[in-house]
Amino acid sequence: MYQSVRAAAISLKPKKWDKPYNADKMEAFFVEAARDRPDLILTTEGVLEGYVIMDVIEGRAEAEAVLDVAEPLDGPYIQRFRKLATTLKTCLAFGFAERIGGDVFNAAIFIDSQGDIRGKYHKTQLAEGTHASWYFNRVGTTLRAFDTPIGRVGFFICNDRWNPMIARTLVLDGARLLLIPSYGARNKLQNQTVMARARENGVPIVEANVGMNLIISKGEIAGYKWGVDKITTATIEVPAAPSATSARELERQYVDGQAAEMARRHEETQKRLNGAPNLVEKANYGELIAKES
Repeated sequence: MYQSVRAAAISLKPKKWDKPYNADKMEAFFVEAARDRPDLILTTEGVLEGYVIMDVIEGRAEAEAVLDVAEPLDGPYIQRFRKLATTLKTCLAFGFAERIGGDVFNAAIFIDSQGDIRGKYHKTQLAEGTHASWYFNRVGTTLRAFDTPIGRVGFFICNDRWNPMIARTLVLDGARLLLIPSYGARNKLQNQTVMARARENGVPIVEANVGMNLIISKGEIAGYKWGVDKITTATIEVPAAPSATSARELERQYVDGQAAEMARRHEETQKRLNGAPNLVEKANYGELIAKES
């Protein structure tokens, strides 16, 4: 009841405020990653403009500059990567500052292999918080999964990963795969946290963080690489959506193998009992079996 998917993560480090440079670098890395024929390639948070929001908050840049560098959904850079997805014949996902009128959101986008935008997400948990006057750093208010050629997918971005409610909501909305574009912590605790989100929800997670890639499938690490500008590719198992049909098929597979497995276990039990030197040890073995069952 799984679909095998080849996923690639790129720990790409962008240059702040330089969209032309970052777009060229993204494209080069997407092309390189596509040589391994993945079904999906994910790269980092804010990769298009360089994740510049803290420059404004900490006083190194003017707020108006964010409006200039942010990209609308119909902007030329988004169109460029829609075309690239069709050329590479794979799905592309990445983070960017999205401009909607006079507001800017920390966003992530999923483009399928036909160049169609299948989903978009606005970061809902900002480490720096937000304020009504911060038009350059609006916070998202919706958690939605979306349909893609590789199943229903959900985004959460960087700091979102610390909140289990976000991931759980996406999975309850049908997500069978979670993607994390990030520009944040890459220590042991963050790895454990992402692992927890995958195990809590029974779905694979692909994370592309600046300085580290992490791919989790069936609750275990399927791919990991440390360092900036690295490509990590691994096969993940995307579970089928819950349904009576899926449940009955897995039930059939289990029952088909049940008799042989029970016979094998019975034979092992008899061997152990027959090998016990006295009745006391047999009784102790029986207690052990009872505790293990």
